[in-house]
Amino acid sequence: MKITDIRATTVTVPLEAPLRHANGAHWGRFVRTIVEVHTDEGIIGYGEMGGGGESAELAFAGLKHYLLGHDPFQLEELRFKILNPTASLYNNRTQLHAAVEFACLDIMGKKLSVPLYQLLGGKVRDEVPFASYLFYRFADEGTGVGEVRTVDQLVRHCGELKQKHGFTVHKLKGGVFHPDFELECYRALADAFPDDRLRYDPNCVLSVEQAIRFSHAIEGLNNDYLEDPTWGLNGIRRVRSMTRIPLATNTVVVNFEQLAANILDPAVDVILLDTTFWGGVRACIKAAGVCETFQLGVAVHSSGELGIQLATMLHLGAVVSNLSFAADAHYHHLQDDILKGGKLPYSNGNMAVPEGPGLGVEVDPDKIREYAELYRELGGYPYDRDPTRPEWFPLLPNERWADPLR
Repeated sequence: MKITDIRATTVTVPLEAPLRHANGAHWGRFVRTIVEVHTDEGIIGYGEMGGGGESAELAFAGLKHYLLGHDPFQLEELRFKILNPTASLYNNRTQLHAAVEFACLDIMGKKLSVPLYQLLGGKVRDEVPFASYLFYRFADEGTGVGEVRTVDQLVRHCGELKQKHGFTVHKLKGGVFHPDFELECYRALADAFPDDRLRYDPNCVLSVEQAIRFSHAIEGLNNDYLEDPTWGLNGIRRVRSMTRIPLATNTVVVNFEQLAANILDPAVDVILLDTTFWGGVRACIKAAGVCETFQLGVAVHSSGELGIQLATMLHLGAVVSNLSFAADAHYHHLQDDILKGGKLPYSNGNMAVPEGPGLGVEVDPDKIREYAELYRELGGYPYDRDPTRPEWFPLLPNERWADPLR
């Protein structure tokens, strides 16, 4: 079997409301690049990459001369063709490799008529548990609904998600308001849902001292972990030395060199494995094996997925025996998906592992065309800026905590 073509299409899919975070916001939609890998046997595999637009489409076009004629079963050769670990200084193609690997794994499963998890060693669970992913939200521009800014709004929104999807673990994305206010919100969630577990992620924007203070204030709550409370391995290491709460990351341990550094001199306790950021499903499984050896916790991380990447997350969660925590997902904030039949369902806070061949999900070409046209109409958006805070830049002093709406 040989690769005969690679096609990349950027889409944008609407969210229920704009999702705020420490670095700006997702402005009412996700921008994703869908990758099709065609073969001489007529089998098409699908991959997905975050963001992108014209630059991502050009990057995938630039890979074609490397990959035309490549056997999609030759995944190690593929890794060296795209990433070339011995010459990593000259490329930054991790997410491109992930998307192409997704598609090749999809092709392999379709060729052999087996689900992806069978190619990865077999599943140890039929369902993957998920946490709610709670964001402070702007109201939807069209309907005026969906705002989450106050304590009451946050608790109500969490209750609605719990009732609808069955979540019993709740993750609050912070770094938007002053940490004292977000501490009040976090405690309110603990009071409202005393039997559920919690995690907090301010996207690294707290100072070391603020992070220590926050961790001390929540030590008595039913915490999973504190995620990326401050920036850098050394900063997080300082926080870890002064808290009893496990620390997690998806920012400072996202490759094997950083994982080795964390094992030699621990800074975090839980490694959040993202099938895109780590460069594919296989890299995440390798990392999970290292974590099992050194008794580090692992969870499946979310980077704003549509159904293709979600499928990779589900197969990863199915085969990793040392999965310690519920997975993250932005997925329930989406209004739609690019899959036939729409979004995959939750049940009691879990999602079933797909049983079809390959990734086990079927892409809807009509949806691809619809949301590609919407992207052409709307374009991208300033992910790292918040127009309600024009004076704000990442990691500047605490004036950035001001909330113009309060």
